[in-house]
Amino acid sequence: MASEHPHPSADGAIRDAWIARADVLLTAARRYATPGAGRIHFPGEEGGYGHAVDGLEGFARTFLLAGFRIAGARGEGVDDLIAHYRRGVVSGVDPDAPDRWVRMDEHAQAKVEAASIALVLDLTRPWIWDHLDETTRGRVIDYLAPVVGDDTYPQTNWVWFRLVVQTFLRSVGGPWSADDIAADLARHDSFVREGGWLSDGDERSYDHYVGWALHVYPILWARMAGAADLAGDRTPVDVARLDAFLFDAFALVGGDGSPLIQGRSLIYRFAAAAPFWAGVIAEVPSHSPGRLRHAAERIVDHFAERGAPDADGILTMGWHGPWRALAQSYSGPGSPYWAVKGFLGLLLPADHPVWAAPAEPLPVEDGDAVRAIAAPGWIVSATATDGIVRVVNHGTDHAFPDARVADSPLYARIGYSTATAPFVDERGWLEPLEQSVALVDADGRATHRTAMTLLTARVQDDADGRVGVAASTWDAHVVEPAPMTHRHGSGLAGIVTRVGRLTVHSLVRGSAEVRIAVVDELEPEQDAAALRLRVGGWPLSGDELIGGTDDTGAWVFARGRSSGIRALDATAAPVLVSRADADPLGVRALVPTVEHAVVPGMPVVTLIDLAGGERIAPTVDVSLDDATATVVWPDGIRTVSRLTNSESPAPAARHHEVRSGTSHAIAKEQHA
Repeated sequence: MASEHPHPSADGAIRDAWIARADVLLTAARRYATPGAGRIHFPGEEGGYGHAVDGLEGFARTFLLAGFRIAGARGEGVDDLIAHYRRGVVSGVDPDAPDRWVRMDEHAQAKVEAASIALVLDLTRPWIWDHLDETTRGRVIDYLAPVVGDDTYPQTNWVWFRLVVQTFLRSVGGPWSADDIAADLARHDSFVREGGWLSDGDERSYDHYVGWALHVYPILWARMAGAADLAGDRTPVDVARLDAFLFDAFALVGGDGSPLIQGRSLIYRFAAAAPFWAGVIAEVPSHSPGRLRHAAERIVDHFAERGAPDADGILTMGWHGPWRALAQSYSGPGSPYWAVKGFLGLLLPADHPVWAAPAEPLPVEDGDAVRAIAAPGWIVSATATDGIVRVVNHGTDHAFPDARVADSPLYARIGYSTATAPFVDERGWLEPLEQSVALVDADGRATHRTAMTLLTARVQDDADGRVGVAASTWDAHVVEPAPMTHRHGSGLAGIVTRVGRLTVHSLVRGSAEVRIAVVDELEPEQDAAALRLRVGGWPLSGDELIGGTDDTGAWVFARGRSSGIRALDATAAPVLVSRADADPLGVRALVPTVEHAVVPGMPVVTLIDLAGGERIAPTVDVSLDDATATVVWPDGIRTVSRLTNSESPAPAARHHEVRSGTSHAIAKEQHA
C-alpha cells in the first residue's frame, strides 16, 4: 500500500501542520482551565480517583504538549502559552489556592503527574522556571520533594517518574538521592528483554508502554539538566535498545496508521507515535528521520481522520470516538491526554532536518511480511493489499508464569490486529471467546489460558516459503472472580478450578493461521462428553454486519473486511456468536467460531483468516504426521513445519483439507 502523503516541502508546511493540530488541543484545554489555571477539568464522567486528580491530570498532561511547543519554538511566538502555564504552576503549588495540585501524600497518582511537570519545567527552563518568583520556586521544590526516599513507587515504568523528578530537583538545588537514582536505573535494566524489548515490570507485560514510556523516558531524561552526570555510559546502550525495538515497532503499525489494538491504556491513542520521535531525537543509526516521522504522521493521521480529537478539540475516553469501557476504571477526562506524547517531535525546531526529510513507507506499505518477536512470543503477519497487521500471541498475558487468574482480554487472547479489537465489556473479562481456544462446560463457562508456557515463536524460511510458527501450552482453568475495586489491565483473580491442559500451535502465512489444538489431558473428575472445545476467530464489529455459516465454518463481513474460520473436522459445529457494544469499533460484533467434541490427545485443526474485502475463508490443505505439519496455503505454497518439543506430544498422523465450500445459511444483521 503506497503512501498517499506527499514529500514535505522546505517551507515548513509539515511542521506547521503538526503545530496546527497541537494548538487545537491546547486551545480546547485552556477553555476548561480553572480561573487560576492550576487545573484543567475536561467535560465527562469523573474518574475513579476523583475530581481533584482529574484536574491535575488535565493540567500536567497538556503541560507536556505545551512544553514541546514552547521548547521547539525556542520560546518565540508562544507568549500566551507560556503565561498561561506559568500561572498554572504558581497556582498549583500554592497551598491556599482553590485549584492547587493534589499532593503525593494525598494520592499516588500525583507521582505520575509530577514527572510530567518536572520534565516540562526542565524543557522550558528559560521561559517558565527562570521567571518564577522565589516563593513559587520553593513551593515547587516542596511539592516534588516527597519523591526522595519514597519506596512505594510500583516497580514498573513508574520508576521513571521518580527518576525524572529527582533529576529536576537536583538541577534546582532541591533534595535528591543518588541511591534512589541508582536503584531506579537498575530496576529499569531488569526489565530489558531480547531485541530491544522491555517488560513493564516482572510480569509478562508487553504493550505500548514499551514504546511510549520505557523507551521514551530514557531518551528525554538523558537530555535533562545534569542527567549526563548521572547517566554515565548508559545512554548509548539505551539508544541501541531503542534502535533495535523500532524494527518491530514499525512492523506493528497498520497500513491505515492504526496502532496495534492490544494492551491497556489504549485511550492514549497516538502516544504510540512517541517512540518514533524518540528515535529521531536520539539519532538512532538504523532508521532514517523520514521513515520515523512518517510512522508518527500515519498514527496521528489515523485518529485525526476518525474523530480524535472530537469537533470541540477534546480527546474523549475511547479509541476513535468515546467508549468508556476501553479506559481503566480509574481513568478520568484528563487521562487521555498522555496521547500528546505523539507530538514529541515538536521539540525539534523548524530547522531540524527531520521536517525536510522525504517520507519513507511503513513495512506494511512496502509489502507482505511475517516476523517473530521473541520477547512477547508473537508472530507478526502484515499484508499490503489490505494494510492489516496481525499478531498471533503465545507469550504475553500481563501475569506471572505461575499465575492462575482469568484472562485479560487486552493481553491473553491468541490474536490481536490493527483492524480488530478484543472484547473489553464486562463479559469479555469473564469469558474468552474471540481469538481463543477454550474448553466450555454445559453451563457455558469457558476456560482461561493465563500463565501459558511459551514453547516457540519463530519464522521458518526455506526454499518453499516463509511461515511463522508459534506455540504454547497451559493449564485450562475456570475462574469464579472475586470483587475488585480498580482494574489496571490484569486478569481477574478468584476461585480457580483446573479443567485440563491444552497445547496450541499456530502456523501463520499472509492473512491465514492454521491453528492446531490438542487437549493433552483432563482432570480425573472432568467428563469429556460434557465439554466442548471452542476455537474462536477474529471478531468484526460495526454498524452493519453480514455473517454466515456452512458445513465447516463461519464468516463475517464488516467495514470492508472479512473474518472467517474453518474446521478440518467434518463433525465440528460452526457457530456465529453475536455481541452488542463489546468493543470500541462498532455497536455490534460477530465472532466466527467452531466447536468440537473433546477427545484427549487428538489434534483439532482450524483455519482462521482475517483479510480485506468480502470473502469466505480460502482453501488450505493440512497434513499432520508425527512431529510435522505440512500445509498447502491459499497461494499454493507448501510448507513443512516441525511441531514437537519437550512439552508438547506429537499429534497422531492425520490428513485434513479445508475448502471454502458453498454457503447454505446466510444471516444479515443491521443495527437500527
